[in-house]
Amino acid sequence: MSTVRTGPVIGLLVQIVLLAVLAETVGLGAAGWVAGLAYGAVLCALLSRGMSRSGAGALSPADRVTLSRAILVGGVTALAADSFGRSAPVTLMVVLTSVALALDAVDGYTARRTGTTSELGARFDMEIDSFLVLVLCLHVAPSVGGWVLAIGAMRYVFVAASWVLGWMRGSLPPRYWRKVVAAVQGVVLTVAMGDALPGPLTTVVLVASLALLVESFGRDVAWLWTTRHLRHSLVLDTPGSQHAPGIHDASGAMAHASSPPSHSTPSAGVGLAGLGSGRPDGLPWSDRPTVAVARRGIARV
Repeated sequence: MSTVRTGPVIGLLVQIVLLAVLAETVGLGAAGWVAGLAYGAVLCALLSRGMSRSGAGALSPADRVTLSRAILVGGVTALAADSFGRSAPVTLMVVLTSVALALDAVDGYTARRTGTTSELGARFDMEIDSFLVLVLCLHVAPSVGGWVLAIGAMRYVFVAASWVLGWMRGSLPPRYWRKVVAAVQGVVLTVAMGDALPGPLTTVVLVASLALLVESFGRDVAWLWTTRHLRHSLVLDTPGSQHAPGIHDASGAMAHASSPPSHSTPSAGVGLAGLGSGRPDGLPWSDRPTVAVARRGIARV
């Protein structure tokens, strides 16, 4: 018998309340309502599914912080969708985005202090950050150019490529620079959204941000390519691997987090909408901060 998880449902209800408040204060058209409600419904469904697959009966304290961030991102999504038909309340969007970005550090701190790190929390955090960056790119694209969409789409392209290219599947060694680059994206896009800098300087900053992202992804792709044979051999040599048919196929896409998942665990398991679990690849960082994620993947932290 399926169990109703109250956390995601409460999140959906709060999301609707936030949309109603936005409609009463700054105004929210049909596009904003549709985008906001669709976002809330999908979030509720995926989070419920992730909790079910991970066996979580309730959201942890850190997950509640992430859910609060997710609700704010839903508000930004609704306002961004509405902005294509009329003028957007940029100041409010900047405030909501800034709070969501600030809370990114809070959920990780909460998870560490309460000892509630989990793969579900890490994946939840990562997906919210990735989606926020994509929404911000969509919002600023009309003013700065469509090329900025590459920032928001790069992580999703990376995951899609790993579904096709087997050598891109596996775990990556920890690298702090990833976290720095990931944090830069949200900050720079928020600055661009708020028109805090002159137009030409905003373009320069966004180009530099994209260049950092390309460098970060490029370095990891190069590492996966140069170690592909070694990782494959180590997997085949792992005790019991030959007795676990389907493990190799069930693992997969390395999800380059658009911002660092802040409450993760190195144990194997299922993430937010987990459709499969990752596998150990035999590499020497057994305590690496990587987590198995949904639909064939390991999320980089």
